[in-house]
Amino acid sequence: MQKLPFPQTHIFYGGDYNPEQWPESVWPDDMALMKQAGVNLVTLGVFSWAQLEPRPGVYTFEWMDKILSMLSENGIEICLATATASPPPWLAKHHPESLPVDADGITYWPGGRQAYCPHSVAYKESAAALVRQMAERYGRHPAVKIWHINNEYGCHTDECFCDVSAAAFREWLKKRYQTIEVLNHAWGTAFWSQRYGDWDEIHPPRRAPTFPNPTQNLDWRRFSSDSLLDLMNMEKAILRELTPNIPVTTNFLGFWKATDYWKFSQHEDVISMDAYPDPANVRLGAHVEAPLFSGGELALQSDLMRSLGNGAPWMLMEQAPTAVNWRNVNVPKGPGLMRLWSLQCVARGAGSIMFFQWRQSKAGAEKFHSGMVPHVGVENSRVWREISGLGAELKRLSPLLDAKIKAEVAIVFDWESWWALEIDSKPSMDVRQMEQVARHYAPLYLGNIAADFVRPGADLRGYKLVIVPNLYQVRGADAENLSRYVEQGGTLLMSFFSGITDENEHIWIGGYPAPFRKMLGLVVEEFVPGQENTVRFDTGEEFAADLWADVIHLEGAQALATFTGNFFAGAPAVTRHRYGEGNAFYIGTRLTAEAMSTLMKRVTDEVGIQPDLTVPAGVEVIYKGKYLCILNHLPEAVTVTVAGTDLLTGGPVNPVIEPLGARFVELA
Repeated sequence: MQKLPFPQTHIFYGGDYNPEQWPESVWPDDMALMKQAGVNLVTLGVFSWAQLEPRPGVYTFEWMDKILSMLSENGIEICLATATASPPPWLAKHHPESLPVDADGITYWPGGRQAYCPHSVAYKESAAALVRQMAERYGRHPAVKIWHINNEYGCHTDECFCDVSAAAFREWLKKRYQTIEVLNHAWGTAFWSQRYGDWDEIHPPRRAPTFPNPTQNLDWRRFSSDSLLDLMNMEKAILRELTPNIPVTTNFLGFWKATDYWKFSQHEDVISMDAYPDPANVRLGAHVEAPLFSGGELALQSDLMRSLGNGAPWMLMEQAPTAVNWRNVNVPKGPGLMRLWSLQCVARGAGSIMFFQWRQSKAGAEKFHSGMVPHVGVENSRVWREISGLGAELKRLSPLLDAKIKAEVAIVFDWESWWALEIDSKPSMDVRQMEQVARHYAPLYLGNIAADFVRPGADLRGYKLVIVPNLYQVRGADAENLSRYVEQGGTLLMSFFSGITDENEHIWIGGYPAPFRKMLGLVVEEFVPGQENTVRFDTGEEFAADLWADVIHLEGAQALATFTGNFFAGAPAVTRHRYGEGNAFYIGTRLTAEAMSTLMKRVTDEVGIQPDLTVPAGVEVIYKGKYLCILNHLPEAVTVTVAGTDLLTGGPVNPVIEPLGARFVELA
């Protein structure tokens, strides 16, 4: 799918700007402060629909005309939102059928945001009319750099169970299956007397007496994600028609379960993300059983964004300058942490560093969410000093825009498998997709080994190692792709409960995990979840294991570790199998973080993947072409000696990196 370029000569810096929340007398002060802080891009109009269209068909653009002119005159470019994320109350008044309904039949009313059914004709017609008005009015404005479609699709309303949505679901199913007989087979409706004789008998998975049909549930998740994508593409089509040279984006939410970002990313010109890691989780020691210590969560999300965009610069569309408002306890980012995390995103591919929001609100649900300009003002404000300091530094890091990260490791991630894994009625509902991803990612992050995220059907030939944290559901062609990678010389590491069902949520018959049985050289007889155990490696090391255990029989693989307890004591827990020209490793239990690090180092050493720079634990190192990025997540200074030019100072590199400090080095 053809994408528009998003040319950049410098890193964009700014945030959501909501001037309608403030009297016009404040706007000139905003312009002056933005220039002082180094702001060169603002997101405008995200929640402005009621201001732009106070009554149906009555548009009041004069205030936005004025603010666009002011921004442009001050050299600030605009990421212009289509304002469709939060309909005004009049839509619900005139079209109550436009409101979303949950699985229990409860209607969600105005008063918050995202109060719309994705299938409502009234919502779509009103949104399309607003987008057309926006594009016609501002599409030729020289300051409009990019369109921001809607906002955080699926954040609050990711599905709707109303009758209109039910009808849309049936149409989606007709396109997918063509005949009711094919659907009955796919859904396994011979079980529990669920066979359908007509499309009109099918409903969304509303509240049922017991477990609803799992394939129905899975298709509902596919349908709901596709419905949000259809909304985005509806707006994109209007923007392409009227502003064919302006790229589009919509802001993602990291690893967000409701929406398949592999699909969404194919329809965006630029990838963008909102990131809100919790500053309360910054202790290095926290990685022992919650493996992503300071910066780890953000690194994980950043790597996904870079992967979704095939390595192109992505936008950090939102982050908090300090505290958010929506956790039970909202811990602020301590001195230096906002800067460190922002620079970490730059190191991992971001070309824009933005915040929510510019000026901290004085009213509304997010009035305690921090802003670049805090309630206390800019005088004697730590937050403002850090905001202004970061703006100055980012101007010196533009050379990183064209530099690429070359990863030798790929992590397989699939949204549909995530949905299927966490549908109810499993051997253990404690097996969670993101916990598995984090547990496999952590040793790479801690070891400063770069990784891309890939779909299971991706071309894997450029990677030395492919990691599959969990792929519970897998299509036959994707299983063949992974097996072929190993057979042709690749190395793959897979963990338990993978390769269990096909795309219809039917068990792959032939012994678990049937699609990977030959590649792994083993068969799993049964699962034993929920018990603690110990595994003993062939090196003599012993580690704890919990959550899950596979009862494994070897069919050519060798055991690298065995269980020491339970009725399967002595049976394999971790295996290695030579398959074709490559090797496949398998982990049949959940290992501790220490054990995962030990095993991951063994595997990466075997394939020749090692960090190029030895640093203390807690120091992050990223190579981007001829540039080296070093980030110190520790509360104490560290010494790292490298030769080159410091991009932030223009001089030699100071080897002593302060606590929460960073170095960006052009290598000699």
